[in-house]
Amino acid sequence: MFKNQYYYFVAGLPDFSFDSTKLPFTVEEFKEMLYEELKLDDKRLIDKYFLKADKENLLKLLANKDADIQKIGVFSREEILDSIASIRENPEVKNKNIPDIFEVFIKQWLKEDAEAEGKRWEDLLTSLYMDYGVKAKNSLVSQWFTLNLNIGNTLAAIYSRKYDIDVKSVVVGNNHIAKTIRANANMRDFGLEQELEYFETLLRISEETDIYERERKIDKFRWDWLEENTVFDYFNVEYLFAYLCKLQILERWVQLNAEEGERVFRELIANMKKNVKLPEEE
Repeated sequence: MFKNQYYYFVAGLPDFSFDSTKLPFTVEEFKEMLYEELKLDDKRLIDKYFLKADKENLLKLLANKDADIQKIGVFSREEILDSIASIRENPEVKNKNIPDIFEVFIKQWLKEDAEAEGKRWEDLLTSLYMDYGVKAKNSLVSQWFTLNLNIGNTLAAIYSRKYDIDVKSVVVGNNHIAKTIRANANMRDFGLEQELEYFETLLRISEETDIYERERKIDKFRWDWLEENTVFDYFNVEYLFAYLCKLQILERWVQLNAEEGERVFRELIANMKKNVKLPEEE
């Protein structure tokens, strides 16, 4: 199938490496430049990446319409609030302004008590979002979402066992690896040794005692995966998608210090210890 090519735009992009200490530009600035160049079908593909910010913004605005939100998402504050209001007024009418996963989530939020004990709304929305990304028609994008879903679930399962937390309660999404972990929660390897080619790599990374270094190794693994899976991509949307992913990884480490990494990890463990299960898949 014919793919759009972006020769001049790609040729003008500055190079950077995982160990770079300065950003050529922020992710927000790159998005602005990128969206001026992309054809409509490619823009819709890249939208899937930026929906992660919308996912977090949606959670905040459902709880507080005046909350501070990220500007990097696909939808504005007004668009998200208008969609929430529209669904609240006419829940039976299909909302065409937002992705189906957001509509499903908003309806469930409005139907139930959002403050109810035992409901992990963030995990539920993350589960919907990751499943959505895995189903992307573009192979690289689908595999990127799959990679991150597998990394997150595998490490969450390992840490859950270490801290005596119910493994099933921290697994999100419904791909093969997620289902394998849930089905083999009591096995030493969660049934992954023969199912996930990089299980041993993730296991070694999880054993790193320095939290900062551990997070660095996880992101380096992601970075190397992007390099390996775009070897023959030069001027197409796959190259630009990988460039975006690597830029966001670099942006994180330019901004992040060891103290912040410790805080993020402790927050993760605290959330996991809530030990609340997601709704069973129908």
